[in-house]
Amino acid sequence: MKRFTGIPVSSGVAIARAAVLRNIFLLPPEKKIPEDKIFLEVQRFENALKNAEKDILETQKEVSSTIGEKYAEIFAVHLMFLKDKHLKEQTIRNIKTEQIDAANAFHKTIESLLTLFGRSDKDLTKDRRRDLLDVAERVFSYLREGEEKKFFDKPVIIVAHDLSPSQTVSFDRKYVLGFATEIGSETSHTAIMAKALEIPAVVGLENVLEKIEEGQMAILDGTNGYLIVEPTSEVIEEYKKKRDNFIKQRKNFYLTRRLVSKTPDGMKINLMANISLPEEAVTAIKYGAEGIGLFRTEFLFLNRKDLPSENEQYESYKKVAEIMGDREVVIRTLDIGGDKFVSTFQSSMELNPFLGWRAIRFCLSRTDIFKTQLKAIMRAGVHGNFKILIPMISTIEEIKRTREIIEEVTDELKKGKKQFRQLPFGIMIEIPSAALQAETFANLADFFSIGTNDLIQYTLAADRVNEKVSYLYQPCNPAILKLCNMTVEAALKKGIGVSVCGETASIPETVIFFIGLGIKELSMAPSVIPQVKQLIRKIPYSRAKEIAKEAFCFSSHNEVFELLKKNIEEY
Repeated sequence: MKRFTGIPVSSGVAIARAAVLRNIFLLPPEKKIPEDKIFLEVQRFENALKNAEKDILETQKEVSSTIGEKYAEIFAVHLMFLKDKHLKEQTIRNIKTEQIDAANAFHKTIESLLTLFGRSDKDLTKDRRRDLLDVAERVFSYLREGEEKKFFDKPVIIVAHDLSPSQTVSFDRKYVLGFATEIGSETSHTAIMAKALEIPAVVGLENVLEKIEEGQMAILDGTNGYLIVEPTSEVIEEYKKKRDNFIKQRKNFYLTRRLVSKTPDGMKINLMANISLPEEAVTAIKYGAEGIGLFRTEFLFLNRKDLPSENEQYESYKKVAEIMGDREVVIRTLDIGGDKFVSTFQSSMELNPFLGWRAIRFCLSRTDIFKTQLKAIMRAGVHGNFKILIPMISTIEEIKRTREIIEEVTDELKKGKKQFRQLPFGIMIEIPSAALQAETFANLADFFSIGTNDLIQYTLAADRVNEKVSYLYQPCNPAILKLCNMTVEAALKKGIGVSVCGETASIPETVIFFIGLGIKELSMAPSVIPQVKQLIRKIPYSRAKEIAKEAFCFSSHNEVFELLKKNIEEY
């Protein structure tokens, strides 16, 4: 049995044979074309372009009507590539000068374009490469004569280096149960499409194609980010139960969402949703979220060559406000850097990007971009119940400077006679230095939000998507528990709110611990809210406090985890 760890981007469990997609292009042998037949080959290529364009337009229309216009916008980029003058002219030139078939001539053109993109790790470049490859595959499908397209007549989990938007939406959902890719991020096309289709998906499974074979039994855990290959019968049975429970919970969420998230002894716990796109606010409400605890705003800056204007941002934030009504929405300011790059202002690659120029560090050095975003948020705040959340805070100076910039923005909005609202100001506790200084920081913040993803990563010096050190990503490590406790105690002492918005907010074992600490707000992926709500309604707050206190008596992650797990099972 092999287990691979990646980035979970769409919740759920899939159990099926692996369908391994290794090759993007399947080319026929190069053929020499007689001079008197060259015009026919050129014509064949031009017909392939027309057919590909027709396919893209049809797919765009279908996606727009079934999933939403936002997702259909992806295909506008595909049309741009398809109509590129260089792409057409260079291929025709290859056919004429080398007297070769259209498929191989087109392949030479695509290879040259891919070389221009280089092998950059920047998100924009990677996404543009994937868009080009998607377009190319459509054209190749009309140039490869007599080739059968890959199809599935039984349940499979797709395992690939990457999946294009066209592939993602074209698979028959009756048979394709999950997506697993070597590359990708939470904002990649695969992630967006998988979430919209409610198909389990895990990305960032580095080099998995080297270690998996076609037809091997596999389990895909889209909730926790695992791909398990050739699992034992015991593991299969375990995940069948998880899958069945997940399906049952999803079917019953309409009933669950009407229930109050309250412990048996009356402690109310606010369950909020993490979202990355405005459209996901609808999903949040569907699953019973009481608000948005983390609205990631990077979507406005990724996959584009320019910067979003103040009005463009305002309209996006306003849309969420209109969907959520008077429900609370916590908007996190730009958290660019680390694994999210924008070519518009990324000057050079960093040796340690997660420790470098990212989040608030970037915003304080590019105050023009920061101010534009703050103005848009404060203007949109007129339409909703907004809060501002600042990521990656590590020093008191960063908080003070951020507050100064907010004051400057306030003055500029007043002078511009624009409607706006002063909004509560919070900071993310996701760096150990912030947790250690929580009592001081609480004097300058209206609320705290504990970002456990980065807090664990920075405290234990372990990249959570690196398979080699995944064993060190321990949410129940005593060091993490102590840092969380320090943060909560500081917040309660100063009378400010404190929530958890990292992945551990949805892990049953850590949920009980957080409640026991006195945390009354948890934010998570919308689809797991029903499960967490059911757990909260079973365990008394008084018991949770006892369990949390007992957890501090242990010296390892495993010991703490087993303690929490054992107590949950009793309920």
